[in-house]
Amino acid sequence: MTDLTPIWISLKTATTATVITFFLGIMAARWMLGYRGKSKGLIEGLLTAPLVLPPTVVGFLLLLLFGRNGFIGQILDYFGVTVIFSWYATVIASTVVAFPLMYKTASGAFKQIDASLIACARTLGASEWLIFWRIMLPLARPGLIAGTLLAFARALGEFGATLMLAGSIPGKTETIPIAIFFAAEGGAMDRALLLVIIMLVISLGVITAVNYGTEVNGDYKSKPGRGRLFALCPKMSAKRKKPLDYPVPQAKIELIVDIQKQLPGFLLDVSFQTDQTPLGLLGASGAGKSLILRCIAGLDSPDRGRIVLNGKVLFDSERGINLPPRDRPCGFLFQNYALFPHLTIAENIAFGMQSGKSRREIKQEVEKQLIAVDLPGISDRYPGEISGGQQQRVALARAKASEPGIMLLDEPFSALDTYLRDKQEKLLRNNLIRYQGVTLFITHNLEEAYRVCPQLLVVDRGEAIANGIKQDIFEHPRNFRTAQLTGCKNFSRAVAISEGQVKAIDWNCILEVIEPVPKSLEYVGIRAHQLIFPDTDNEANTFSCWLATISETQHRMTLYLKLNQPADSPEDYHLQAEVFKEKWLELKDRPFPWKIQLNSLRIMLLSA
Repeated sequence: MTDLTPIWISLKTATTATVITFFLGIMAARWMLGYRGKSKGLIEGLLTAPLVLPPTVVGFLLLLLFGRNGFIGQILDYFGVTVIFSWYATVIASTVVAFPLMYKTASGAFKQIDASLIACARTLGASEWLIFWRIMLPLARPGLIAGTLLAFARALGEFGATLMLAGSIPGKTETIPIAIFFAAEGGAMDRALLLVIIMLVISLGVITAVNYGTEVNGDYKSKPGRGRLFALCPKMSAKRKKPLDYPVPQAKIELIVDIQKQLPGFLLDVSFQTDQTPLGLLGASGAGKSLILRCIAGLDSPDRGRIVLNGKVLFDSERGINLPPRDRPCGFLFQNYALFPHLTIAENIAFGMQSGKSRREIKQEVEKQLIAVDLPGISDRYPGEISGGQQQRVALARAKASEPGIMLLDEPFSALDTYLRDKQEKLLRNNLIRYQGVTLFITHNLEEAYRVCPQLLVVDRGEAIANGIKQDIFEHPRNFRTAQLTGCKNFSRAVAISEGQVKAIDWNCILEVIEPVPKSLEYVGIRAHQLIFPDTDNEANTFSCWLATISETQHRMTLYLKLNQPADSPEDYHLQAEVFKEKWLELKDRPFPWKIQLNSLRIMLLSA
């Protein structure tokens, strides 16, 4: 009868080694994910070395460590413990060779988690442990399952290192691979074949389990009802506690920001102050707008400066204050909404609610927030089961549910189509009217910023180049870049001729102006929709013009015009004029040259 003890030894060894590598691999992967030291590459190499080294080399190194003359072996010998040629040696060898698979798989699974989900959880008041337990582990679960099964298969098939450290003692350290080797060497081919078949069955079972586990566990929508009471339990949600020193409702609502942070291409250096009136941040991509919000939320740290919200100091480099995100009363609405895909809508909203509420109170508050964003009755769904517009509203409800002192909105409508943007914008405006706190709103859409935000801050390469009432910034920008970022398309280099006249060099014309000419004058500008097409040239700043080309949208026409003489090509023009199609139908039948007027009240005198 064939001795099957190697099967039992192998299964017991592989199971024990897998349990050990599961915890060690996950801990190591989590630690390395946040480690930024210079020796990261070296540590990474040491952790994964058994994956590429020959098993006999690994076994020899283990023998040097655990042998009687080895460093660890001498310590164990002092306590009368001998590891080599024991079952424990098989576990150690299997653990060492299986660890890199668990570590690398867990590391890859953690790295694939959307960073905005982690950042969002921090702004909702979650501790690093809670983020790891409630966000990272569930989202990395398919990878962790695969890593566990692969580690088990590797531990089960370990041969070289086990043979060198544990030997081949029947009934004690003889695993299946070792038994196969010696059976084949001794001519017992039937026994070797049986053990090989058993190994194949186990290995195929592991591979099937890996494939099945990664497919099923990656689909959060396939498990309706999973864990819904879990997040509604007060002890298991993030639950940001209300700071004892947080200002009472009668305190002045105010945000003070004065920060600097060196970036690869420029220095972020902004200083501004705002109150309950929503403040819009305008600027080109990469100007530093999102970084300002991240510094306020504590997701990034300025190099120096100060951030104060409603009298509470969030950051002060001189005093050494830098509160973690969970201690800052910030509601952050990310561009991709950052809804936790493995949690229901109710669980998402409840995640960051203040502590001290019962499960019933949390449930009532969730429904209240959903009604406020016009989404009643969807609390049991998952984010993947609702539309993009609904996700945006759920993210807004979640941010408000944490009762923040400031709402940070980072291009919340960028992923929506035109119809949904308009609908969501109206809903946001209604919610902000009732919101008792500071609001910062980032957008690239000029019209959106104008409708939502009475105050604007224009940022260019880390510098706040304009700050004030939206009408003043749009109608009277003080410099070229502000005018450009707020949508002006017509510019010309300019020089002062007299107190009321300037010469537009690029347009080759003299303009009469009403506004006092600044000494820093470098450009003149006028917005495309402010150009006038009179029937006569009796008014000041009226010139002859010819049409170079046109561009059409569903409601408007953009006319590219050259002053004083006909255009030579479609690219040969001075000004862009935007008119409604009704006006275009009137203009297109006029003979050339047309008359165009640059109203003196609309001409912008700009510094560089």
